[in-house]
Amino acid sequence: MTALVDLIKPESDALGFELVRVQFVSGSDEPTLQIMAERPETGQLGIDDCAALSRRISAKFDELEEEGRDPIENAYRLEVSSPGIDRPLTRAKDYTNWAGHEARMNLIEAVSGKKQLRGLIEGIEGEIIAIDDRKAGRQTTTLDNVHSAKLMLTDALIAATIPVTADGADEIEEEPLTEEQED
Repeated sequence: MTALVDLIKPESDALGFELVRVQFVSGSDEPTLQIMAERPETGQLGIDDCAALSRRISAKFDELEEEGRDPIENAYRLEVSSPGIDRPLTRAKDYTNWAGHEARMNLIEAVSGKKQLRGLIEGIEGEIIAIDDRKAGRQTTTLDNVHSAKLMLTDALIAATIPVTADGADEIEEEPLTEEQED
């Protein structure tokens, strides 16, 4: 996966985006290469941003394939998206940026007998993440012990999330009533 990240990151950086996650997902259909990126100022990507990054990555991979250095030998689907509100937590800075919000963390090695923690993120110091687990209280683990983690959708998270754009949100177009609707 590191080799793919090394190919994808420069394409994301060139557009001013930060790479959040690169993951290969196997399914009943062809495998999917999932790429999540964000604009640093909003933490999100719009549809045009996703399309631009998808085109850059496709062009880069096509170029490598023509040179005989295909980074992915088998057929796959490319999926580029914003991390969304209930985003994955993949980088150390995510635990700082989202401190005070609820998260679920799946661990590689158990902490206090638990391989899953769920509660409010307290933050990260160095490589040590602190979370106030709902059942076990304050727990700590290293960043490299996290198999996967994501924010949980809560009212507080929704309130804290910056919308991509609010254009048109306050505009209501009214149509005149027909004679049937007036009766």
